[in-house]
Amino acid sequence: MIASVRGTVLGVRLDGAVVEVGGVGLLVHATPSTLGSLRVGEPAQLFTSLVVREESLTLFGFGDPDERAVFETLQTVSGVGPRLALAMLAVHSPDTLRAAVAGEDLTALKRVPGIGHKGAQRIVLELAGKLGAPTGVAGAAPAPAAAPGDRRGEVVEALVGLGWNAKAAEDAVGSVTGDEAAPVTDADVAGVLRAALRALGSGRG
Repeated sequence: MIASVRGTVLGVRLDGAVVEVGGVGLLVHATPSTLGSLRVGEPAQLFTSLVVREESLTLFGFGDPDERAVFETLQTVSGVGPRLALAMLAVHSPDTLRAAVAGEDLTALKRVPGIGHKGAQRIVLELAGKLGAPTGVAGAAPAPAAAPGDRRGEVVEALVGLGWNAKAAEDAVGSVTGDEAAPVTDADVAGVLRAALRALGSGRG
């Protein structure tokens, strides 16, 4: 298992980053909050989980070991694969997920695209006692302000890829930036995506 990677960030995409380790560029999929902490050309360390499939090897990276542990625990639930587990951590922090499971808060769990009422019930049932108690860590940071340049379309595409329909995704990005025509820059992308996910989740309850 590849437990962590440390190297120079070669590039940051909406769904992951490329980190150069020993001359090899590794694509590491991550949440918007983790991607927002990375800077191209600067060193970074990510705690990783390698998902092995017959046709692929996919690396998922996290800012701390706790988030990685929650990601791996989520996948012990029937029907929850790595993509859905990552989507859960894109919408909720590890502590929020702990609180939702402990408090049987189905509404919070259903804010994640791809999780319905029965899925939320199954998550609560199968994760009971597995995630531990909330640690009191604060949630996500707010989105940064927009500046010239535009990657709005890519943010909308990323939201659609996580399970939201195009109109809901566009409306969420517009509400986050305060103006449907406001541009989204490279520096804004991760923060806007995270904030849009939170807005979509809040309106789902």
